[in-house]
Amino acid sequence: MRLRLLAAFAPVLLFLTACGVNSIPTAEETARARWADVQSQYQRRADLIPNLVNTVRAAAQQERTVLREVTEARASATRITVTPEQLSDPAAMARFAEAQGRLTISLQRLQEAYPELQTNANFRDLQSQIEGTENRIQVARRDYNSAVQAYNTEIRTFPSVIGARIIYGSQPMTPFEAEAGAQGAPTVDFGNMQ
Repeated sequence: MRLRLLAAFAPVLLFLTACGVNSIPTAEETARARWADVQSQYQRRADLIPNLVNTVRAAAQQERTVLREVTEARASATRITVTPEQLSDPAAMARFAEAQGRLTISLQRLQEAYPELQTNANFRDLQSQIEGTENRIQVARRDYNSAVQAYNTEIRTFPSVIGARIIYGSQPMTPFEAEAGAQGAPTVDFGNMQ
């Protein structure tokens, strides 16, 4: 009796295993997971890049301030001169000493800040992070499109097409496609750095 029952259900079990009962949901979940990876990489970019740009902007501002102070102090020091006739004028000597002192202090600040002057390194790091982030996004989109292709192929080929239509009512997924004009490179603008 059991043998006959098993023999009667064997074709049904064979049919169910051959029509994508397990492979369709597996392929669908894989494609959904790959899409989550794409979204994760976009979120990483949205979180990371503005913070990096602000860090570079702040470092550049600090360096610009130090260099501006040195330039202004140097200009001030070279404007104030003492002629031989003024060597006995205490006020002229005080102005000269004050201007030279400001230049000395600003040069000392420059020397102290020099090991930390990192604008070029910060810009290189930013460029590297942007490149790495864009590469991660590209890999995630490629992996998603591969998973969508596998899923769409699974639900459209025999015998899985039977299970896809009868059991799941599956519809093809849409692969990632670039926006119109996406072939243009994104720009990072430091023109308004202050």
